[in-house]
Amino acid sequence: MKPIFDPREKKRPMRVAAFMSGKGTNVRKLIEYQKVLEEKEGKSPFEVIFIFSDRSDGSCMGERIAYENGIPYFSYDIRRFYRKHGERITIKTERGLLLRKKFDEVPKRLLKAFDIDIVVLGGYMSYTTIKGCINVHPADLSIKGPDGKRKYTGMDAVKKAILSGEQYLRSSTILTDEGIDTGPLLMVSRPLPVELPVPLEELKKEKRLLEKVVKDHQERLKEIGDWKILPRTVELIARGRFSIDDEGNVYFDGKAIPDGYRE
Repeated sequence: MKPIFDPREKKRPMRVAAFMSGKGTNVRKLIEYQKVLEEKEGKSPFEVIFIFSDRSDGSCMGERIAYENGIPYFSYDIRRFYRKHGERITIKTERGLLLRKKFDEVPKRLLKAFDIDIVVLGGYMSYTTIKGCINVHPADLSIKGPDGKRKYTGMDAVKKAILSGEQYLRSSTILTDEGIDTGPLLMVSRPLPVELPVPLEELKKEKRLLEKVVKDHQERLKEIGDWKILPRTVELIARGRFSIDDEGNVYFDGKAIPDGYRE
């Protein structure tokens, strides 16, 4: 069992790189939380060192967020990268996965140059071959299906949970591995009650209404889920409170937490 980050060994704040693709609300909340800790305690146990984006057009707010906070910003457009190599953006083929690894050589060099301890994926829409990043997902990843695998992974997690009849929605933070939302589970948010305007069976037949219900719940889940537990997870890792063993089991203050840490 070893701390994900050991502040006693490093003797300095944990150095974080924030990766994003769009509006970057998760990155904003992370930086805001760092400032809150600095004001409250005189210093923060972590520091966002730079922002990286896989978009180079106006769809990404990374440059603005970096400018507003005096943080270095780097972008490397994944769409142009794949077009340059004559391929569609995919990791489903051997060629596509090899290209993704080649793309990731650029952010990896940045991580090394800036002596980064951990990457936080704050709305980063590309699969990354950089392992051990912190990611937030809009579902309770402790819930498993009949096959024993996590039930609400991948896209449309909120929609899947609502259609399955879940009474509550939660967000989760994980450490990334080779799979999609399969890495070690760190933290699970407080519950958001599912509130339906009509019975579930009727909602399933009303596509437009269903999409509105999903969107409303997803936005509310960000506020009480993603925006709370992602910064909190980063803080707790920076304080050395999360550990992991060779088999990927997670511990909080030395205690195993197979279903994630819940405050």
